[in-house]
This record gives sequence, structure tokens and C-alpha cells, in this order.
Amino acid sequence: MPVRFDLMIDHLTIVAVATAFSVVIGIALGVAAYWFKYLERIILGFSDTVQTIPSLALLSLLMIVFGLGNKTLIIGLVLYALLPIVRNTFTGISGLAPHLREAAKGMGMSKIQVLVKVELPLAFPLIFSGIKIAVVTSLGIAVMGVLIGAGGLGYPIYRGIQTRNSALILSGAVPVVLLALIFDYGMSKIEYMLTKRAKNKNEKERTTCETNLSA
Repeated sequence: MPVRFDLMIDHLTIVAVATAFSVVIGIALGVAAYWFKYLERIILGFSDTVQTIPSLALLSLLMIVFGLGNKTLIIGLVLYALLPIVRNTFTGISGLAPHLREAAKGMGMSKIQVLVKVELPLAFPLIFSGIKIAVVTSLGIAVMGVLIGAGGLGYPIYRGIQTRNSALILSGAVPVVLLALIFDYGMSKIEYMLTKRAKNKNEKERTTCETNLSA
């Protein structure tokens, strides 16, 4: 069962590019949903709707518009990755204790400064959890890319199914499963450390806030 490392690298590259775009777009949309309440239902509703569309159907629709290739697959992965990142960003920021924002504003911080220096850092463990879900999901969905002319580990799986070659199927399926498990385990460890650090920082911020109020 020889593993095509070039296809594995291609697979990881596609997922990495899609994840980078989805993180930037997802966090921006999550912040927009929090700042502008009239956009909350629209943004979260759009993200939920995309998730309900079967992956093959979505990729097929995107192929009609954008054609064959990796670009179309990346766009599809970005759309699928939005929900966990958008929702976790929105939930993470809106769930912060109000006194933390009040303390930051009392120090003269602007709305942007409060977001960058207080809200996003404290909400990042939850945001990172959404990113982890997006990465693991994308690793699996990217296999479908072979049906729209994209690269990656879907090729040996598809060719193996066509030729009824179990070894060829396993040469694509096993690396995908292993990659998903490795990324899930590694990112879960990072998530745990981020959560622990955020709790300590939250306690420190609360103590500082109480000290300032008592003064």
C-alpha cells in the first residue's frame, strides 16, 4: 500500500489555504454579528444554511460557476468551515463578562482596542475550537475534490473504487484518517492549553478590575 506523498502534500496544502481564508472571513463575520445585531441572524443563518447543503451538491454548484480544479474545492471548503468559526467567535465574544469590557473602556480603550486586546484574546480558545472542527472536517470533505478535478488524496480512493483495487483505496483512505486523527489530537492539546491560559488571564483581569473599582 504505497502512499503518494505528493498527493498528501497537495491535500494538506488545499486544506491549509482554505483554513487560512475561512479563519480570516469567519472571525470577521463573527465580530460583525456581535457588533451589529441586525446582521446576527443573517450571518449565522447563512452559515447554518451552507452546512445543510450536501458537500457533493455544493461542490457541483460551485463547479458550474468557477470551473474545475483546486480553486473551486478551496471555495467549497471555506464555505463549509465558516459555521464553526463564525459561531464560536460570536459565542466567545458575546459570552465574556461585561466588567472586563467596562474596565477596558475605563482605561480609555477604543472599540477596536477592546476587541483586539481583550475580547479576541479571551475568546480565542473557543475560536480555536471552531478552527479545529473546520480543519478536521475539511480534511474529509477535500477527498470529494477529485470529482471536480481537484488534487489530493481523493484521487487514489476514486481510482481504487473504479478499478476495485482495495490497496489503492487504502493508500488514500488511511492517510486521510490518520491526518484527521493527528490534527484532532494535536489541536485538542493546544485548545486545552489555550483554555487554561485564558482562565488564568481572566482571573487576572477580574482581579485588576476589582482593584481599580475599589480604588
